[in-house]
Amino acid sequence: MARTNFQELLDAGAHFGHLARKWNPKMAPYIFDQKNGIHIIDLHKSIVKIDEAANVMKQLARSGRKILFVATKKQAKEIVAEKAASVNMPYVTERWAGGMLTNFPTIRKAVKKMNTIDKMIEDGTFDTLAKRERLQITRQRAKLEKNLGSIKDLSRLPSALFVVDVQKEANAVKEANRLNIPVIAMVDTCCDPTPIDYVIPANDDAAKSIAYILDKLCEAVNEGLNERKLEKDKETPEAGEEKAAVAGGKKIRPRKGAKAEAEAETEE
Repeated sequence: MARTNFQELLDAGAHFGHLARKWNPKMAPYIFDQKNGIHIIDLHKSIVKIDEAANVMKQLARSGRKILFVATKKQAKEIVAEKAASVNMPYVTERWAGGMLTNFPTIRKAVKKMNTIDKMIEDGTFDTLAKRERLQITRQRAKLEKNLGSIKDLSRLPSALFVVDVQKEANAVKEANRLNIPVIAMVDTCCDPTPIDYVIPANDDAAKSIAYILDKLCEAVNEGLNERKLEKDKETPEAGEEKAAVAGGKKIRPRKGAKAEAEAETEE
């Protein structure tokens, strides 16, 4: 896994914080300086935190767990949707539905409703309905797709959340905290880092900054997924070797221990 590059992070504008008068004192350890009334983030600390978060996300992906990406702000939503989809991870970029985590069974019911409508369309049941009913169902399907389409493969609670702008996504962070789901987040100088398990101090307003950090994290997730695939491929032939060999229509099972060998000699 390639380490985060200081110059690239600088070029992406990740060091620009918020106005100094709007800062959160709890972000003081991550602030390097102040220039023209704007706080400058210490990128050396950002690099350490990005690499730490990348390693955590890699291990989660390697163990087959899901990370839910959350970003509903305009400059982040398209980037997050694209990057999360590229590593086959669920994401929320339209609106955080209250209770998405704390009331997960209800959310799953809504997703199942969407799948039921899809089946109706596939098997032709949809075409037999009255025009008005079809219109209502189509609108309902579009609404569900917009809000929940990106999490339709999330069959259980995610193992971690990745968040851009913890102030805007405060409800998502609160729900994750309540369920002890680790939160990885880009945290700007105006935010409170306390509820975040893996803080990435960085500019969460610039599209370049968001894209660069997401590139690094998704690269790590992809590595984890590839390692998982390799492990599974190795396990398959080994499992085959453990099965009883078949020769001449007769099953030959591996004998274990001296007792088995003695029994075999007696048989001969």
